[in-house]
Amino acid sequence: MKQLTFYFDFISPYAYLAFHQLPQVLQGLSYQVRYQPVLFGGLLQHHGQLGPVEVIGKREWTYRQCLWLGRQLGIDLQLPAAHPFNPLPLMRLAISTDAQGYPNRNVCDTLFKFVWASGKNVSDPAHLAELSALLNPVRSADALDVKAQLRMFTDEAIANEVFGVPAIQADSEIFWGFDSLPMLRQYLEGDTWFKDRAWTEAGKLPVGIVRKR
Repeated sequence: MKQLTFYFDFISPYAYLAFHQLPQVLQGLSYQVRYQPVLFGGLLQHHGQLGPVEVIGKREWTYRQCLWLGRQLGIDLQLPAAHPFNPLPLMRLAISTDAQGYPNRNVCDTLFKFVWASGKNVSDPAHLAELSALLNPVRSADALDVKAQLRMFTDEAIANEVFGVPAIQADSEIFWGFDSLPMLRQYLEGDTWFKDRAWTEAGKLPVGIVRKR
């Protein structure tokens, strides 16, 4: 059985889509998934990048494409009342539901659907209180160890060369983005192409020019 790590932040609609498509894409394969919350903003800050919805034009495209993808795949997707938003309360709540900090699939499903299928203001304290009561966490979401664990999970993801969400780790390989799910399946099926030079040496391509910032 292959062990997978699913790195995610509830702020990402692509993470929502990937979360729901993962079982269908990997149907028939033997695998186990560990869901690891990470702060997308922390990844962006580390790599000196803007998020897709922080770029004019790309913001509108992101929402429209994700709505279309949801429609094509039969996944209920509604934009929240405002986006981006502060995901910290939701991420900490997810971590607080498990003693080790890894929320199960039902917890992730509940929180993803709250953000991407309810159309609500996800920053409303009343909604957050309802979610907490529903999920019945084993620790306080405001506990220092929960906050520290989210930072640790994010740092661990960066150390594993995760640069965005969703990202799925299989062995030492990172498969980034919703559209990489078919690639992940081929890897898990044992496609030998992933051992060829085309794959292993792609990252060694020389840099031809560095853009001034």
